[in-house]
Amino acid sequence: MDSKKRKALEAAGWRIGNAADFLNMTSEERQLLDARVETALAVRQQRKVLNMTQKQLAGRIKSSQPRVAKIERAAPDVSLDQILRAFAAAGGHISVEQVGRIGSTKAVGKPRRSRKQNVSAVIKLRVAED
Repeated sequence: MDSKKRKALEAAGWRIGNAADFLNMTSEERQLLDARVETALAVRQQRKVLNMTQKQLAGRIKSSQPRVAKIERAAPDVSLDQILRAFAAAGGHISVEQVGRIGSTKAVGKPRRSRKQNVSAVIKLRVAED
């Protein structure tokens, strides 16, 4: 949308946003949805790199072809665990890396009040080449 049209809509009282804004999703819900969708896309990419059909992948995860289609779409009735299992079964590599620190290891002087520290985890998906 061009900026002129956007400004006109906002001046008329319209709010511009995305689906997550419309659904009033929290930051945590957005992060989980993004992780599910990106992982599901990685399943499809990995399967295609290996020239594997959905039916062949279904055999590896002891499921059905329609279920693999749902996994690749990140359908609501598919868990993140199932998506990750399909990715690994298709030959992809999953690693989790902690970013940030939990606490200080210094033991000098008076104990300080603990400060809240942000700790994140990064899930890395690596598509394996055939």
